[in-house]
Amino acid sequence: MNAFFPGFERKQIQVSGASINLVQGGEGQAVLLLHGYPQTHAIWHKLAPRLAKRYTVVATDLRGYGDSSKPAGLPDHSNYAKRAMALDQVEVMQALGHQAFHLVGHDRGARVAHRLALDHPQRVKKLAVLDICPTRTMYERTDRVFAKAYFHWFFLIQPAPFPETLIGADPEFFIKFLMGRRYGGLQVFAPEAMAEYVRCFSNPAAIHATCEDYRAAESIDLEHDAADAAKTIDCPVLALWGRHGVIEQQFDCLADWRAVARNVRGEAIDCGHYLPEEQPGEVARQLESFLA
Repeated sequence: MNAFFPGFERKQIQVSGASINLVQGGEGQAVLLLHGYPQTHAIWHKLAPRLAKRYTVVATDLRGYGDSSKPAGLPDHSNYAKRAMALDQVEVMQALGHQAFHLVGHDRGARVAHRLALDHPQRVKKLAVLDICPTRTMYERTDRVFAKAYFHWFFLIQPAPFPETLIGADPEFFIKFLMGRRYGGLQVFAPEAMAEYVRCFSNPAAIHATCEDYRAAESIDLEHDAADAAKTIDCPVLALWGRHGVIEQQFDCLADWRAVARNVRGEAIDCGHYLPEEQPGEVARQLESFLA
């Protein structure tokens, strides 16, 4: 795995709710990178070494993903609530000696990052969210086009063990179908990165855990979001999204983030959903400008 991140150190850190796998490299202000579904911290392999020239870069596997621990879901899905997953990351960064840090999330990682910025505002210096709008906003605006494009949102939330059983019949087919149907197809992923995603996702515990992530998003996360509807993100926010993806087609990304944050900037990038792998140079340029 360290072949992806030359000069980085791999660590496993026990926090109160999980054991979190990560790589860390570079020096300077800390930047925490959070990946999305159905991937691992390997999504940052084209980006992290460049950022590490200026920053201390930490890239973790979220609870339930990669080589982090995968506890069985609770009946109310609370151990996969974004609140619990955000606390994992706060405790990881504290264990590494970083009381406050910059935060960058893609996809599910951006949802964890959004909750982290709400629950632990003193920890986040600046927040970058890649190719999402707020979860509550996206559910409230669901229509036929969105449901077709993001069918997995509504499949993965079905009660266990229904989606787990179907995905488990051929995890490699599922992950490659899901990722390959987006703009750019499978060729945007390095073969060794895809092999890593397949390796991790083929674990039955990972299939269950990642379903729990989505079950939480549709239940307890929405309850938390509704309770915090009056809260805003105070730190600067950078929103980037793919010009050829669902966020561009279905939502007004900047307006949606400005509804929940005070200071938002951003733009569409010429790619699909997987910004860190499709346009790593442009994403790095945007992050360096924003974090400076």
